[in-house]
Amino acid sequence: MAAASVSTKHSPNSLGALIFDVDGTLADTEEVHRTAFNRAFAEHGLGWNWSVAQYRELLLVAGGKERIRAFWRSVDPRSAEASDAERFVAELHAAKTRHYEALLASGGIPLRPGVLRLIEAARKAGMPIGIATTTTPANLDALLKPKLGADWRSLFAVIRDGATDPIKKPAPDVYLSVLRVLGLPAHRAIAFEDTHNGLTAATAAGLPVLVAPTDYSAGQDFSQALIVLPHLGDPDVPLAQPLPVTGRRWVDLEFLEALHHGAIIEAS
Repeated sequence: MAAASVSTKHSPNSLGALIFDVDGTLADTEEVHRTAFNRAFAEHGLGWNWSVAQYRELLLVAGGKERIRAFWRSVDPRSAEASDAERFVAELHAAKTRHYEALLASGGIPLRPGVLRLIEAARKAGMPIGIATTTTPANLDALLKPKLGADWRSLFAVIRDGATDPIKKPAPDVYLSVLRVLGLPAHRAIAFEDTHNGLTAATAAGLPVLVAPTDYSAGQDFSQALIVLPHLGDPDVPLAQPLPVTGRRWVDLEFLEALHHGAIIEAS
């Protein structure tokens, strides 16, 4: 695949890195997560079963353990404050992670349109790629190893996750951590997100953001985003409308460079 001609070194304001969220951004994982939560609840005999509508609301709470706590407090606040509640939340979440890994192993889920193409193009152009997520390392491996290979971590210049940066989005901590490792100011990178919490985290770190919502996050407030698209597009899964500058129906490095340049001009 021919890479776009992109300079990442010569201009102090040129686009220097791409930083991706994971769940919902690299792959539309939320329905798999919901299923895994419900299987963990059934395994523990809780009688809980999160519907699509409930899970859409719970996704406004960042972090799996945090969602369990929030829901538990809403249905049984007394037991949710018991002395062993934290141990039980951790046990439930571990079971959920196990079910999530099993669901991905049984068939996996595809990366969203354009993700793999854009990662390959950035690597060929010598542009660093980062991951900024607060999901667990186990979840990352379960999702990306089948799609990118056993050595998938080598594709990324920096990976920050729930083990390295436990403070959840919408706090900007994980993005600030990625930027420190990259050694770039925020205005030299673009973040890719799918939720309002993620957008808030990235913009708080000073990053311009491209948002591609999923069915679970559609309708959230994305007014701070540089652009909102249904997905990144591919030649065989094109966007409905041609993009400005390139006229293509998929996001590529040429389009991102122009988008980024416009953001820099507007911020100057």
